[in-house]
Amino acid sequence: MNTVEDFESVRLSGRQRRLLYEWRKLEERLNNRSDISFHITRQDTAGLPVAYTIDYHIRSICGVEGLEHLGEPGISNPPLFASEYRMLIDLPPGYPCIDSPPALRFLTADENGNPIPHPWHPNIRYFGSFAGRVCINMADSYTDLAWGAERVGQYLRYERYHAVNEPPYPEDMQVAAWVIRQGEPNGWVYFSQAAKRIELI
Repeated sequence: MNTVEDFESVRLSGRQRRLLYEWRKLEERLNNRSDISFHITRQDTAGLPVAYTIDYHIRSICGVEGLEHLGEPGISNPPLFASEYRMLIDLPPGYPCIDSPPALRFLTADENGNPIPHPWHPNIRYFGSFAGRVCINMADSYTDLAWGAERVGQYLRYERYHAVNEPPYPEDMQVAAWVIRQGEPNGWVYFSQAAKRIELI
């Protein structure tokens, strides 16, 4: 496998320069962290990464008890926790054009199709065919993939979330409703940090 240094003296197109930039930023910001790491999962014909897995070693909510009764009056749904999550980042052929943003998605099943824990967060889809999809307002505030990976780490810690049904809107409305009706009132979303105000994504 190539290294970033292999491309330092190579003449690159605009897209290739951006792919190299993303790779370099990921190495600079994540290589020495114990809570977030990355691996290249796919390269283009020149050997530059176009897909990554981001591994999170962060204790976070992965679901709730009594899920089948979620939202029913008088039912309590305390959180369940996991400490390992894996997110995929896929860069489409048009990247970095604004109409070809990176796709961020948490794995919800292993290679054999068995379900695995994925985050329970209002800005990460939990239910349905798009389960695992991450919303981080890339078009408005995106700077680089390392920024995105770190921002999702803030999601997992519940340091940042948007659960109110107003723009930019939660990715998963059922999880958002749980956050407002149960997570915040019971202090369940403040599991690893002091209580703080909700920050918009």
